Amino acid sequence: MKVTAVAAHTPEAVRAALAARGWEAQPAWFAAIGIQPFVVLIEGITEDEREALVHWGTKSGADVLTGGSGLGPGGWALVAGSTSRIAPLARYDRAPAELARLAPDLGRLLAARAEPPRSWLIRGAELPLDKPVIVGIINVTPDSFSDGGHLPSVEAAIEHGAQLTAHGAGLLDVGGESTRPGATPVPADEEIARVVPVVAGLIKRGLGPMSVDTRKAEVARAALDAGAAVVNDVSGLQHDPGLGAVVARADAGVILMHMRGTPATMDDLATYAHVAPEVAEELAATAENAERAGIARERIVVDPGFGFAKTAAQNFRLLDELATIVALGYPVAVGLSRKRFLGTATGRPVEDRDRATAVACALAWERGARLFRVHDVAMTREALALAGATTNPT
Repeated sequence: MKVTAVAAHTPEAVRAALAARGWEAQPAWFAAIGIQPFVVLIEGITEDEREALVHWGTKSGADVLTGGSGLGPGGWALVAGSTSRIAPLARYDRAPAELARLAPDLGRLLAARAEPPRSWLIRGAELPLDKPVIVGIINVTPDSFSDGGHLPSVEAAIEHGAQLTAHGAGLLDVGGESTRPGATPVPADEEIARVVPVVAGLIKRGLGPMSVDTRKAEVARAALDAGAAVVNDVSGLQHDPGLGAVVARADAGVILMHMRGTPATMDDLATYAHVAPEVAEELAATAENAERAGIARERIVVDPGFGFAKTAAQNFRLLDELATIVALGYPVAVGLSRKRFLGTATGRPVEDRDRATAVACALAWERGARLFRVHDVAMTREALALAGATTNPT
């Protein structure tokens, strides 16, 4: 007899162990997912539901921790066990009648876990997500936090975009308004004058696809008319109520970021009891609003908004618990590049945080992120290539 520990922090080691011993690829993958540890937080439950969960956990072998108050009304429960043990709670024919309310939401979480989005629909294209999509930053602003004023002309911005593409960017993100803490808003006509010539010039060079980083419907419309395929809105459609309709009419892709308040006020709103679930809840509401505005689910990407209305400690916690955001079922983008919390960890100034950015992106990939918005595409590409090699199921 030989007993060997199998690494279980991802499904890959279990899948590989089964495949090496004769299992076919798909059954091996689903079995590996099935025995993965799964922890779900259930809030707003009644006393009867809480008692039913405890009784069910005793019979099923799952761990159930409960309490009588939490962030929302009613009681709460933390349920932990393998995915296959918890999955029956999502089935009306298997779960106790007292727990029937759990089935829809739990089923959605399990579906997102077993079958994450494999592509993202943008205007005129479909981006596969089996490999990292690196989003190269082109800031044509005088006051961005790390690269303001570095691209003083349209021609310089276009050349920078060409370089980012050559280094491996799968999407170029052009921004004409800084959203750093305390930034001053830019009038729409000035923002259009900054970004539209760059978008048009990049399209003329055959580069792209292109994203416009804006909170304004007027700017988004002009950039889309110039050839952009994606709108990246740091306000999550909160700043301009008309932006959702502009995106929907254009059949564009959209990145919805989490932020509280505005760049001028967000640092005062970084108050969370448990940051990841609260960000997830607010992002879910944002995505639902986008769908109600006519944007197809397949065109939506969510971004937890690192550095926006979050302290350094909250950013680290959010990065570690990124799977909570991934469980919403939308592709996840992260904007980690040169952020202040990376400097907190490394002691490096803003202009020397590209190595830390690359490491953070690799950690985010392992936790389920698929799009990475960065300044240094080449360094990030190498880090993600290494991270991807450890999680490739072939």
